[in-house]
Amino acid sequence: MASNYHDFHEFVKLMVRQDIIKTQRRRESMESHSPERRALLEYVEQFAAILTASGMQRMSARVFTYILVDDDVTYTAAEIAEGLGISLAAVSGAVRELISAGLLIKGRRASTRADVYRLNDEDIWGSIMLDRAGFLDRYQETAVAGIESLPAGPGRDRLVQTAAFMEFTKTEMTQMRERWNERRSELSAAFEARRRDREASH
Repeated sequence: MASNYHDFHEFVKLMVRQDIIKTQRRRESMESHSPERRALLEYVEQFAAILTASGMQRMSARVFTYILVDDDVTYTAAEIAEGLGISLAAVSGAVRELISAGLLIKGRRASTRADVYRLNDEDIWGSIMLDRAGFLDRYQETAVAGIESLPAGPGRDRLVQTAAFMEFTKTEMTQMRERWNERRSELSAAFEARRRDREASH
């Protein structure tokens, strides 16, 4: 028992040390960049934290945000790894998940024949939103199973409401995505105009 506790304690200390080393290396890497580049990488971490809190894997969130906010159109795995200061193995897992989710597209750079990745610019945020549709389906199916097996009563009524809400949400999300695709250029331009007006008034 004491041996198991000791082994676990040593494992925890090792993980903490590795985390400290990674943090230090990331800080040193950040300090080697220009102020503009540091600002971009700091923003990547902020935005990625929000995506992670919403359910995206942390490394996938960092890779997605980096490609979203950096100015290049396509990136090799090596370029992503260098830009974020992460391993090629970490990039490989992240891009695989992002491609599966419809957020990245894999292509080939003609000059080098290297695999490259770019955003699925056609509908990034629609893809992110509707990526949750599978969860809604599972919630609805589970609620329906309860409706069919439980006797009439307040508990069953709440499950009916749950299933109806999931169905309503899926329909609304699909329609909202269609409206967004029709008007995204117009709405984006209007948002930027309002933002500049507010900035000018301060």
